Amino acid sequence: MKINFLKYSHIFVAFLAMCYSIYMGLTGHKEEAQYSAHWPGTILLFAIAIEQMRRRKE
Repeated sequence: MKINFLKYSHIFVAFLAMCYSIYMGLTGHKEEAQYSAHWPGTILLFAIAIEQMRRRKE
């Protein structure tokens, strides 16, 4: 089974952003952790919006 990595790349990027936020929180950088905690949700929302726009074109 071949997996299309470009199709799921936004999930990987959101996971990395979440890990970065957790790391920042654990190392004591609370403000940076709170700022970067919003990135995964934003990345996934943009991915959903882009996918919906692609489907409307078809």
